[in-house]
Amino acid sequence: MVIRRGLYALGALVVTAGCSAGGQAPEHRDARRPSGSCVSTVSRDALPTWARAGFSDDGSGVPHVFGERGDILAVLFEYPPKASSDPDDGTKILWVSRLPQQPMRPLTIEARLDGTATSVTREITGGAGPSSVDLPKAGCWRLTLNWSGHTDAMTLTFV
Repeated sequence: MVIRRGLYALGALVVTAGCSAGGQAPEHRDARRPSGSCVSTVSRDALPTWARAGFSDDGSGVPHVFGERGDILAVLFEYPPKASSDPDDGTKILWVSRLPQQPMRPLTIEARLDGTATSVTREITGGAGPSSVDLPKAGCWRLTLNWSGHTDAMTLTFV
């Protein structure tokens, strides 16, 4: 009886949280992670409607990661992403912004390898859109993304 009540309360909390996040899964709105934790929540669910341009269907099955604020989405055309020190051998990622963009403003990616002093900056000309991202080492990368006056962050694990 006590367990059942707890499950009902948990279910109500999940439904309430889902509704308050504007129909978006709560972990995509504000997924704060403890320091030293590398969690890259890769989804293969349908893409949100704002991220489906160019897809012939709802994008189900395509691996993607939401930014912590839910303002940007990384569609991973190569999964898992592969580290490479060769700038011509980057991982193909489609960046989709939920927020309006200013034409020709770049997407700047500040990437830090978790647990190290290694950091790199990459710039995607033209802002969110198709890209080839090369990160030099395998591991958990913390990405801070800046575009058109917006900021979001995510973690991606490169192999």
